Amino acid sequence: EYPGGPSIERAAERGSPRAVEFTRPWLGADSLDFSFSGLKTAVLYHVRGKGAEAKRRATRLSTQESADVAASFQECVVDVLVGKTMRAAEACGVDRILIGGGVAANLRLRARLREEAESLGLEVLLPPLEYCTDNAAMVAGLAYHYVEAGRTADLDLEARA
Repeated sequence: EYPGGPSIERAAERGSPRAVEFTRPWLGADSLDFSFSGLKTAVLYHVRGKGAEAKRRATRLSTQESADVAASFQECVVDVLVGKTMRAAEACGVDRILIGGGVAANLRLRARLREEAESLGLEVLLPPLEYCTDNAAMVAGLAYHYVEAGRTADLDLEARA
């Protein structure tokens, strides 16, 4: 199911975030970078291992096992996103954090951001859920309006953030 985030969040509601201890991909004590490719591989290996066990039992992962994996995965991702966000706020000396895009729809992330920010005296700005959509959709929507207004660029345009 695409996008996967809402499916993971729904499954995680019924699971324990401490059921599976996935290693947090911090990528260095002071780094603000993050990558979840290793985490996704760890989840795959965990599920395959459980899958082989389940195959011997002639069943699939139970609903509870799936929920526990989803909750543990979500908690790992939220831990890293919140931790890196708070580090970035401190490094940049800001007192206000704004989160947008599809990931901002995750209720666990929203709650943890609020908790951590409050403990550090930071303000968190979160758009209403109906505005937390996939970034690709937002970019495509903006591109539509640019083209309609005659604002186009050649293919050799250098992209920058």
